[in-house]
Amino acid sequence: MKILAFDIGGTEIKYAFCDENFNLTEKKSISTNANEGGKRIIERVVEIIKSCDGIDRIGISTAGQVNSIKGEIIFATDSIPGYTGTKIKEIIEAETGIPTAVENEVNSAAIGEAIFGAAKGVDSFICLTYGTGIGGAVYLDNKLFTGASFSAGEFGHIITHAGGRSCTCGGKGCYEAYASAKALVGDVAEKTGRNMNGREIFAEFDNPEIRGVIDNWIDEIVIGLKSIVYIFNPSLVVAGGGIMNEAYITDEVNKRLQKELMPSFGKVKVVKALMGNDANKLGAAYLASKL
Repeated sequence: MKILAFDIGGTEIKYAFCDENFNLTEKKSISTNANEGGKRIIERVVEIIKSCDGIDRIGISTAGQVNSIKGEIIFATDSIPGYTGTKIKEIIEAETGIPTAVENEVNSAAIGEAIFGAAKGVDSFICLTYGTGIGGAVYLDNKLFTGASFSAGEFGHIITHAGGRSCTCGGKGCYEAYASAKALVGDVAEKTGRNMNGREIFAEFDNPEIRGVIDNWIDEIVIGLKSIVYIFNPSLVVAGGGIMNEAYITDEVNKRLQKELMPSFGKVKVVKALMGNDANKLGAAYLASKL
């Protein structure tokens, strides 16, 4: 079986071929051009599919909340204008005749990590990605828990600071407003007056001023994780996002989280995701293989 797997994000559309052994080859990416809107994005995906030969299945990992049965976007923020309501599965199958699976990006990543990565062999875990925002997925008893309306796991919007910073969701005091990678970048800029990305920030880890901001930010990560762990009692939390490649973060999160939790919750361990940018595509390909 030859699967074409896509990862549609706000910045890039990544895609690759996947064989029956889930090896990804010919990895490519193009700019999402999100400002052109959701309809145009799916048109470009269709163009890519039609340019390829011998495809048996299509797997789509995408930003936005996804009804994975119908394969359509329930809700998406304005980062991709007009994406809400887009019937991805219906459009692609009508245009190409190829069976297509569609799932939210973090749910796809969780499946990728469960089958191939950091959560392999673990029947229940929580997956979070720390980037522009904080995405989440709940994996219970060897399957995704998606909730009553396919929207479970929006951990970025639990409230950690009532009445605090404004969030893109319209609320105030959300977890991602304090603990996302974007929040760290903003905190460093406010403290130092310098605009730095995550890699540049950790390159100056020995700078006491920047180290202080990093440590405060890790405390914010722990505040949210403590609530999540108390709700789900997982044995494992898989933390993704490029910023989590810094070993100091997961080491410190584990130390500080253990100090905050009741002893009966102390078995939980936080680990960084292993599959990197491939997790979403692998998860989407795995779902497509089951069609």
